[in-house]
Amino acid sequence: MPVEAVPVRMFRAILPEGQIVCERYDHAEKGLELYDEDDEFIAFVPYANLHALVNEEVYGGDERSIM
Repeated sequence: MPVEAVPVRMFRAILPEGQIVCERYDHAEKGLELYDEDDEFIAFVPYANLHALVNEEVYGGDERSIM
């Protein structure tokens, strides 16, 4: 019986300077720690600089109010 690949859930951190795509994140006291698909640390984003954290499926949709 073949095993189907489970789709990876990706997130997009929206910042004033741009965006960072990550696979997972952890809440820290003063911000979010972002990690890639290999569980490597990507970035720390202070809550003060974070405009939004959006599920990639939602961001890729046609709903303009999300942008």
